[in-house]
Amino acid sequence: MATRKSATAMAAGSKKDTKAAKPQAQQHVGIVKNDGYLEPYEDAIRGRYEYALWKIGQLTNNGKMTLADFANGHNYYGLHHLSRGWVFREWAPNATDIYLVGDFNDWKETDKYRAKRIEGTGNWELKLSEKAIRHGDLYKMHVHWNGGEGERIPAWARRVVQDEQTKIFSAQVWNPTPYQWKKSNFKPKKDPLFIYECHIGMAQDAEKVGTYTEFKERILPRIVKDGYNAIQIMAIQEHPYYGSFGYHVSSFFAASSRFGTPEELKALIDEAHKNGIAVIMDIVHSHAVKNEVEGLGNLAGDPNQYFYPGERHEHPAWDSLCFDYGKDEVIHFLLSNCKFWLEEYHFDGFRFDGVTSMLYYSHGLGEAFTNYGDYFNGYQDGNAICYLTLANKLIHEVNPNAITIAEEVSGMPGLAAKFVDGGYGFDYRMAMNIPDFWIKTIKEQKDEDWKPSSIFWEVKNRRADEKTISYCESHDQALVGDKTIIFRLIDADMYWHFKIGDENEKVHRGIALHKMIRLVTAAAINGGYLNFMGNEFGHPEWIDFPREGNGWSYKYARRQWNLVDNPELDYHYLGDFDKAMLKVLKSIRSFSKTPVQEVWHNDADQILAFMRGDLIFVFNFSPSRSFTDYGFLVPTGSYDVLLNTDAKEFGGNGLADDSVTHLTNYDPLYVDEHKEWLKLYIPARSAVVLKKN
Repeated sequence: MATRKSATAMAAGSKKDTKAAKPQAQQHVGIVKNDGYLEPYEDAIRGRYEYALWKIGQLTNNGKMTLADFANGHNYYGLHHLSRGWVFREWAPNATDIYLVGDFNDWKETDKYRAKRIEGTGNWELKLSEKAIRHGDLYKMHVHWNGGEGERIPAWARRVVQDEQTKIFSAQVWNPTPYQWKKSNFKPKKDPLFIYECHIGMAQDAEKVGTYTEFKERILPRIVKDGYNAIQIMAIQEHPYYGSFGYHVSSFFAASSRFGTPEELKALIDEAHKNGIAVIMDIVHSHAVKNEVEGLGNLAGDPNQYFYPGERHEHPAWDSLCFDYGKDEVIHFLLSNCKFWLEEYHFDGFRFDGVTSMLYYSHGLGEAFTNYGDYFNGYQDGNAICYLTLANKLIHEVNPNAITIAEEVSGMPGLAAKFVDGGYGFDYRMAMNIPDFWIKTIKEQKDEDWKPSSIFWEVKNRRADEKTISYCESHDQALVGDKTIIFRLIDADMYWHFKIGDENEKVHRGIALHKMIRLVTAAAINGGYLNFMGNEFGHPEWIDFPREGNGWSYKYARRQWNLVDNPELDYHYLGDFDKAMLKVLKSIRSFSKTPVQEVWHNDADQILAFMRGDLIFVFNFSPSRSFTDYGFLVPTGSYDVLLNTDAKEFGGNGLADDSVTHLTNYDPLYVDEHKEWLKLYIPARSAVVLKKN
């Protein structure tokens, strides 16, 4: 965890660093102009940029077509219904024979369903009559190669289902009446972006796998009511093992059928758009499941068809396979995958998982990333860097309003900078230092040792030219083996003292700090804020998917909405506060673009105050000391309280009168600065948001 923190800090490019660097000439590439400490590595940055330009030229025949034209593999490969009959195509250069077998031919190889190799290519094609296959038929490929054969699911299959009894996966012919979109044109609200990270299967209260329709009807209205404007859905791409959280993908073009049909997923996205909610997909292009029968592991007798050969073939920590980003066919497959989800399902963008693993030959394992040289020392995968750059260009070419987010822990500079400035072109990067900081602080420091200066530095620590998604915790911190913030603060007392009127000191402390941690993190954003479903109200259970070790139980693979809905329990205080917090932040136009200006910090008093536009955020992290008439120099005027973590409606003590308008006090020393003293009563372990009238 210290590694993540130090890496992000190194890449932060603070104002102090920028001022210390010598002025840059106009000819420098954009990210070097913005951060002079990158100047020694400008050749490497230019090299990556020029390699991406060269690759784009190669793939587009030097501009005779667009990158979006190139990324149309999904319209060629796979099974397609034509005006007359069907056509099936697969890229399998090592195959010697391919048959389709399924319900339509009693799962036996027959000449009628035998594909032909397209001369001079690695592609295979099979044309069939209208009646040769029907909607709903199950099918697979029988692939032959020199020295072997195997049953496989086509790489470009759009529908894959699992037999409930045998647990065997098969592709399924899917040709229903096309879904009619009700909201065809949708533009996400990005200022700021408030993301609700979610998982369809575990979103229900019941101990089972939830569905797209249940999510649409029961969970989406909660998200809308809470004030989020985006959902980030995990585990959409088909994966054999439910407990992988969707990160061991087998069929990249198939929406997981365990949650329902493609049309039901489209209806969910359509309903989200109707309610002003953008839908971001958690896309996994960093690795693939090892499975051969269900996945791409050994599609046609060549285990390296899609994946790196030799030592780079397998991921040493994830028990999975690593894509060969140096192959044009693999780039074609992955870029087409991006375009497919945008066009077919109307997703509004992607959160790219495991970017660190893609960037480095080491996958980032065991590396400290303590200086800029660690990002440009030759141990980076130039092919993967090029692919990520192309993916961002393609996605924004297909949909200029699309959202792309990089999940990356090393602090690689330029990830969320524009391509023309020498960056990778992501819109945002995850601020992964923040949850690590909160975990470390809660675990290792006494409350009286929390330093506002450190907190303020951490929540606003980022590169000036890159937008981030800030968060206190995501699904990672909710998994078995880790702990959510609320559980670190309260632990087992949540089970015994979380009823209103029965709280002990530990519970009161946890409720207070849970709100303050969220507020200081969200208030300092420069792009967006993310919350994992249930964490907003302090969900008490960890996530543990059904597995042999827990008797294949769904008890911990769900969200207990009944807790936040119960007016007798404390959970609703946290949920209500989260809703109120987002409402305040959304009330300010272009909130995330307003500068974060420190008003005051005092580590001895544990007081922090900062401004954004007309809002002032004041925090007292002291566990025991309340302050009367604590003064801050602020712009002259009157201020009203918009939000107070200590309000009784949020489970606080209600010690301050928030109906009072606070007038600044005149000081002749600061007349020229148009500032006066704002004096407040600040109870221990509380925060308040005020707005200038």
